[in-house]
Amino acid sequence: MTRQFWTPRTWIILGGLIFGVLASLLTKWGNPANMGICVACFYRDITGGLGLHRAAVVQYLRPEIMGFVLGAFISAYTFKEFRPRGGSSPIIRFILGAFFMIGALVFLGCPIRALIRLAGGDLNGIPALAGVVVGAFIGIQFLKRGYNLGRAKDVSTISAWMMPLFMAALLLLIIFKPHFLFFSEKGPGSMHAPLILSLLVGLFAGFVAQKTRMCFVGGWRDIMLVRDFYLFSGIAAFFFGAIICNYLLGNFASGFYHWGFENQPVAHTSHLWNFLGMVLAGLTATLLGGCPLRQTILSSEGDTDAGITVFGLIVGAGFAHNFLLASSPKGPGAFGPAAVIIGIVFCLVIGLLMKER
Repeated sequence: MTRQFWTPRTWIILGGLIFGVLASLLTKWGNPANMGICVACFYRDITGGLGLHRAAVVQYLRPEIMGFVLGAFISAYTFKEFRPRGGSSPIIRFILGAFFMIGALVFLGCPIRALIRLAGGDLNGIPALAGVVVGAFIGIQFLKRGYNLGRAKDVSTISAWMMPLFMAALLLLIIFKPHFLFFSEKGPGSMHAPLILSLLVGLFAGFVAQKTRMCFVGGWRDIMLVRDFYLFSGIAAFFFGAIICNYLLGNFASGFYHWGFENQPVAHTSHLWNFLGMVLAGLTATLLGGCPLRQTILSSEGDTDAGITVFGLIVGAGFAHNFLLASSPKGPGAFGPAAVIIGIVFCLVIGLLMKER
């Protein structure tokens, strides 16, 4: 009876539920409102913290990201799932990663933050989630027609260790805070939970996400493609964990959060570009084989192609803020909408042309 209860689905539901609760608690502990966890935003902040963009309000080395990688790395080695591999169209993956970030920063959040925002009363999360689903649906059409970025090959172990080592180096930087780092003095980048709490949450989430294969775009993809609800059960559990925790913390009763579109934290109400930005995010994630969380986890278990995608996310964040692509609470950036359209066109071309011969 006990063995029948502890199925893989039970683990992903339990893991998603706890992850959602922790994401909500991170806001109480100091992270920005409705941004307890946002993989895109956190990579954006890390990019700024390293000085690769100069948007002064979003610069901080987020320990949650380092925790994701190191937690997943520990899990992969514990369960003997660390396998060095790579060589599957790395340049295309890099560009797709950059376009994912641009789409996410036009919305101001990744698929995880879309759920967190909705759980915190921000109804702008609805067009964003609709965009994720539509983007995944478009990607599925290419998958059905044979889209493939090519097979990965075995690579050296040292190559596979690069991403965990890079994240360990970032962790040392945030601990010792050398003078060449950048830290926001105001805005979202200045708001953060204590380092140890952020790191512990990241380690837990990384360990769980590696073992359960949690993916916040793959869940929607699998429902439409193969009628499989396994990954989606983790998404749903995450959302319910976050919204229940928000109510238990009194975030709505106190007025800290409220239901509606207007006056939401780190958000704008341009529904068209919230939708299209996340269409681009959902489409790129489907073509890549997973959302930024999933790519981060894969990079921790030996997938160097996923590591290249992560660096694409970082470069995309730099481009988004250096070239006025990212949105702000006032609305989309000057060139953000054009970048989204270019990204969607690029994805359509790649989806049509990339087939394994």
